[in-house]
Amino acid sequence: MKKEKTFFWIATTIILLWEGVMPLSTLAFAPEYATAGTKPLGYPDYFAYALIICKGLGVIAIALPSVPVKLKEWAYAGLTFNLIFATMSHAVVDGNVSYIALPIVIMAILAVSYVYNPKLRTHA
Repeated sequence: MKKEKTFFWIATTIILLWEGVMPLSTLAFAPEYATAGTKPLGYPDYFAYALIICKGLGVIAIALPSVPVKLKEWAYAGLTFNLIFATMSHAVVDGNVSYIALPIVIMAILAVSYVYNPKLRTHA
């Protein structure tokens, strides 16, 4: 059980930093870069801001133990959809292999967090 919790917290911390802290800190401290990832893909600025807020809420839902299981599952689903569409957007628009691979790697880490989430495992 301790090993499972360790896997969960390592993966969840990476997701928390990558999908939550980094985007929110960019929005707060360097807003001119908040659209750096979406603008080249042709998305409007408001889309980037909505993504940042939703990612922040999603990682909070995943990380807080008191959040209900259903909400955690929706948070995992939302972050997964975001990463799938990021992969697709990069594949179609710029074709840069590293830009395509990064969301896939983050999605694999998110999957580890999901599989080892103790709250979800007890309700399966």
